[in-house]
Amino acid sequence: MSAKSKSARNGGGKGTPATVAATRARVGFSLHSYEVDPDAESYGQAAADALGVPHERLFKTLLAEVDGRLTVGVVPVSATLDLKALAAAAGGKKAQMADPRDAERATGYVVGGISPLGQRKRLPTVLDASLSAFPTVYVSAGRRGLQIELAPADLVRLTDGRLADIARR
Repeated sequence: MSAKSKSARNGGGKGTPATVAATRARVGFSLHSYEVDPDAESYGQAAADALGVPHERLFKTLLAEVDGRLTVGVVPVSATLDLKALAAAAGGKKAQMADPRDAERATGYVVGGISPLGQRKRLPTVLDASLSAFPTVYVSAGRRGLQIELAPADLVRLTDGRLADIARR
């Protein structure tokens, strides 16, 4: 698998809703493209491997229903989402994974390429606190085969998210 890296302050061309959102907010970011492995069991782990990024530093975007309300959870690809912790962090009692079709409809992205940035609907977002340990982190840039690297503080600000321990390692 080959990986290409492109530094950018903007999405270049049309971009994705995620790169457009980062550009509008005037945050520094880099785009990293890679060849998608259609047989991969985990899109996130395959992306980390293709880019040579530690699994703890590349984050996946998952959608859950917390007390019936769609909520975004962002956790390292090396971990799983702790639904009880997500519910508590979102001020709810019970969480379950969202139906993939509902996730796609609400975000405007396809599963495997859902970004926490530039979603169609502004959803409550909880990011795993472990992202603060890194100078930059990677999340989907809005399509399979493209990751955006940015500072954790910028990711929190752009998602209007909150930090909490929501990953189960």
